[in-house]
Amino acid sequence: MSDVNAGEGAVDGRPGAGATLVANLSEAAQKRPKSRNVRTLGRLIPFVRAHWGYAAAALFFLLFSTGATLAITGAAKQVVDRGFTSQSVAALNQTFLQLGAVAVVLALATALRFYFITRLGERVVADLRKALYRHVLSLDQAYFLNTRTGEVLSRMTTDVSIIENMVGTSISIALRNILTLVGATILLAFVSPKLTLFVMLAAPVIIAPMFLFGRRVRSLTVETQDRFADAVAFAGESLDALDTVQAFGREASADSRFGAAVEAAFAKSMSRVKARAFMVSMVITLVFGGIALVLWAGAHAVLAGTMSGGSLVQFVFLSVMAAGSVGALGEVWGEVQKASGAMERISELLSAQPGIAPPAQPKAMPVPARGEVVFDNVTFAYPGRPDLPALRGFDLKVSPGETVALVGPSGAGKSTVLRLLLRFYDPQSGVISIDGINLLDADPAEVRARIAMVAQDTPLFSGSAADNIRFGREEATLEEVVAAANAAEAEGFINALPKGFDNPVGERAKTLSGGQRQRLAIARALVRHSPILLLDEATSALDAENERLVQKALAVAMTDRTTLVIAHRLATVLKADRIVVMDEGRVVEQGTHKQLAAAGGLYAKLADLQFGANAA
Repeated sequence: MSDVNAGEGAVDGRPGAGATLVANLSEAAQKRPKSRNVRTLGRLIPFVRAHWGYAAAALFFLLFSTGATLAITGAAKQVVDRGFTSQSVAALNQTFLQLGAVAVVLALATALRFYFITRLGERVVADLRKALYRHVLSLDQAYFLNTRTGEVLSRMTTDVSIIENMVGTSISIALRNILTLVGATILLAFVSPKLTLFVMLAAPVIIAPMFLFGRRVRSLTVETQDRFADAVAFAGESLDALDTVQAFGREASADSRFGAAVEAAFAKSMSRVKARAFMVSMVITLVFGGIALVLWAGAHAVLAGTMSGGSLVQFVFLSVMAAGSVGALGEVWGEVQKASGAMERISELLSAQPGIAPPAQPKAMPVPARGEVVFDNVTFAYPGRPDLPALRGFDLKVSPGETVALVGPSGAGKSTVLRLLLRFYDPQSGVISIDGINLLDADPAEVRARIAMVAQDTPLFSGSAADNIRFGREEATLEEVVAAANAAEAEGFINALPKGFDNPVGERAKTLSGGQRQRLAIARALVRHSPILLLDEATSALDAENERLVQKALAVAMTDRTTLVIAHRLATVLKADRIVVMDEGRVVEQGTHKQLAAAGGLYAKLADLQFGANAA
């Protein structure tokens, strides 16, 4: 049993856990807070700079498509002024050809802009995801004691998706609308300074209520989602425990509570619908009222001869473009703020530094490896509980090739010994060494390369049986994989699979039995060819037949290896070269089974509980 539950936030593999995680991530995406500090988005610059060619092409075609959009209004002006008023079919055809040519250029530039900006966004997000995952793999166990695995996954999925939307869409929309607004405003001033001033004075009156009511609608939307999330959460909770609900006869109560939650969500939704309906009517009234005023003033200018009909058409088009750009920028600003908030969380993850890292000049581990393990006066407490040391002045020396069993009550510190040896944590005092090298002076990767571990519930992965065995050593040949499976008593059931070693074993190898998974884990440890083997309750969850097979495989695995075994069932450690009894983080006894049983200490009490009068 582990001394610390380092996987508290991990997906537990129960039915519905994956669906729950996806639902939680989707809900989190809707509730992501925004941030006004957009400077955090600057962290994306190196990712964009790495693909500057695509960024330059996207910017070029963005300018091109914006220019073509504005040119459409000029072409429309020519259609009215030269085509309609000239009374010439040829002139009319020419102006429409010009309008069509501009439209073709606009379509081509827009398509290329879309391609390059989308490709850039996808590429940046792909690089960001890889950088995030690479960095997360470098973090130590202590980080995950304080951070839930679900939160890390949320940052790698939900938050990165928000960034993807901004880089691939929002930035392009923002730049396009800024350029359109600036270009349209300049052209408006050239077409009619008087009408431009009129529009600029009227614009705040039209736009301000839209923003105010838009904010109210967004607020009600979030509240509606919250109420609906409450209803869904209760439904999921009650359905997951349906047997308990039915056993206590609480179906009516559950139905009533869910109905109340749904009605609360419905009430909020209707408030949102009413606010949105009012906003739509107000927007239509204000926008079309503004357009009508502009047309009215422009029509008087046309009648007075101070403005042509084509210029009025162009002015209306430009006004609509400018107004649309302002509205779009308001929406995009909300997305940018949301992306900024997502980038803050991603930056926090990228900025996290592992406490376990190689020293500036690591000492090389001696070759060939011997497998000697030494704990010298080691004291260690897990982060978050410094007042409760898991090890207190712990001393242990394991000679090369020796098999040592660690036994003792739960919480004695047995699994902590293995975690420290793997350098998942560093002790507060004392020295841990392998083959005479202090682990603090060595590269953790080189230390772990000398260790193989089989735990009570060793995780396996989706893929084939051969893939899972090769996880121990990626470059292992098929012959080595088969030899390891044979030594682990796994070759028989693997060959019985439809595709043998190439047969997919499913997520976490759920298609295999517990004994089969454990033998596959032993094969993975064997193919590693490591001089040190760690066994943490490797057979405690197995039935008698599977335990016999696994014990036979372990006997092969322990040959010529330094082995540390943790087991609560003392029958599995009787043949160890030495049994080390631990209590409250210290070594209290050590010796063979017979020596310790005769000594009458803690081991004798534990043996008496398990073996009765035959303990000796």
